[in-house]
Amino acid sequence: MLIISIASGIIYFPAGLVLAIFSIFLFIQTAILQLTFSADALLVTRRSWGAPAVEIKRFPYKEWQYWQIFWPRFPVLFYFREINSIHFLPMLFSANQLQSELKQRIGPSGKVDIAEAIEASPHQL
Repeated sequence: MLIISIASGIIYFPAGLVLAIFSIFLFIQTAILQLTFSADALLVTRRSWGAPAVEIKRFPYKEWQYWQIFWPRFPVLFYFREINSIHFLPMLFSANQLQSELKQRIGPSGKVDIAEAIEASPHQL
């Protein structure tokens, strides 16, 4: 990504600068954040050097409605929708490994049965 930003910066500096900032952001996110699949939820943890990882957020699978990996050949953005919110996780990851885990835990083709999700939700629509 940084190489792409340098090449585009030669052609058009503002675009190269934006891409360079984005690539640095992705590097930091990838170094700090970790996705962990538990039996009932996706956990986002923050890695600390010399200390155990700290859980930042828990996303129970029963609340998921949809998930998608944008640009699987260049995976930098993971999107998923829960019953009451949407989430974007910008970081570098293995698209094949993430997709395999999601299919196993959520369902194929990135979709959870909406009727089941509504029944499982404690909120009324």
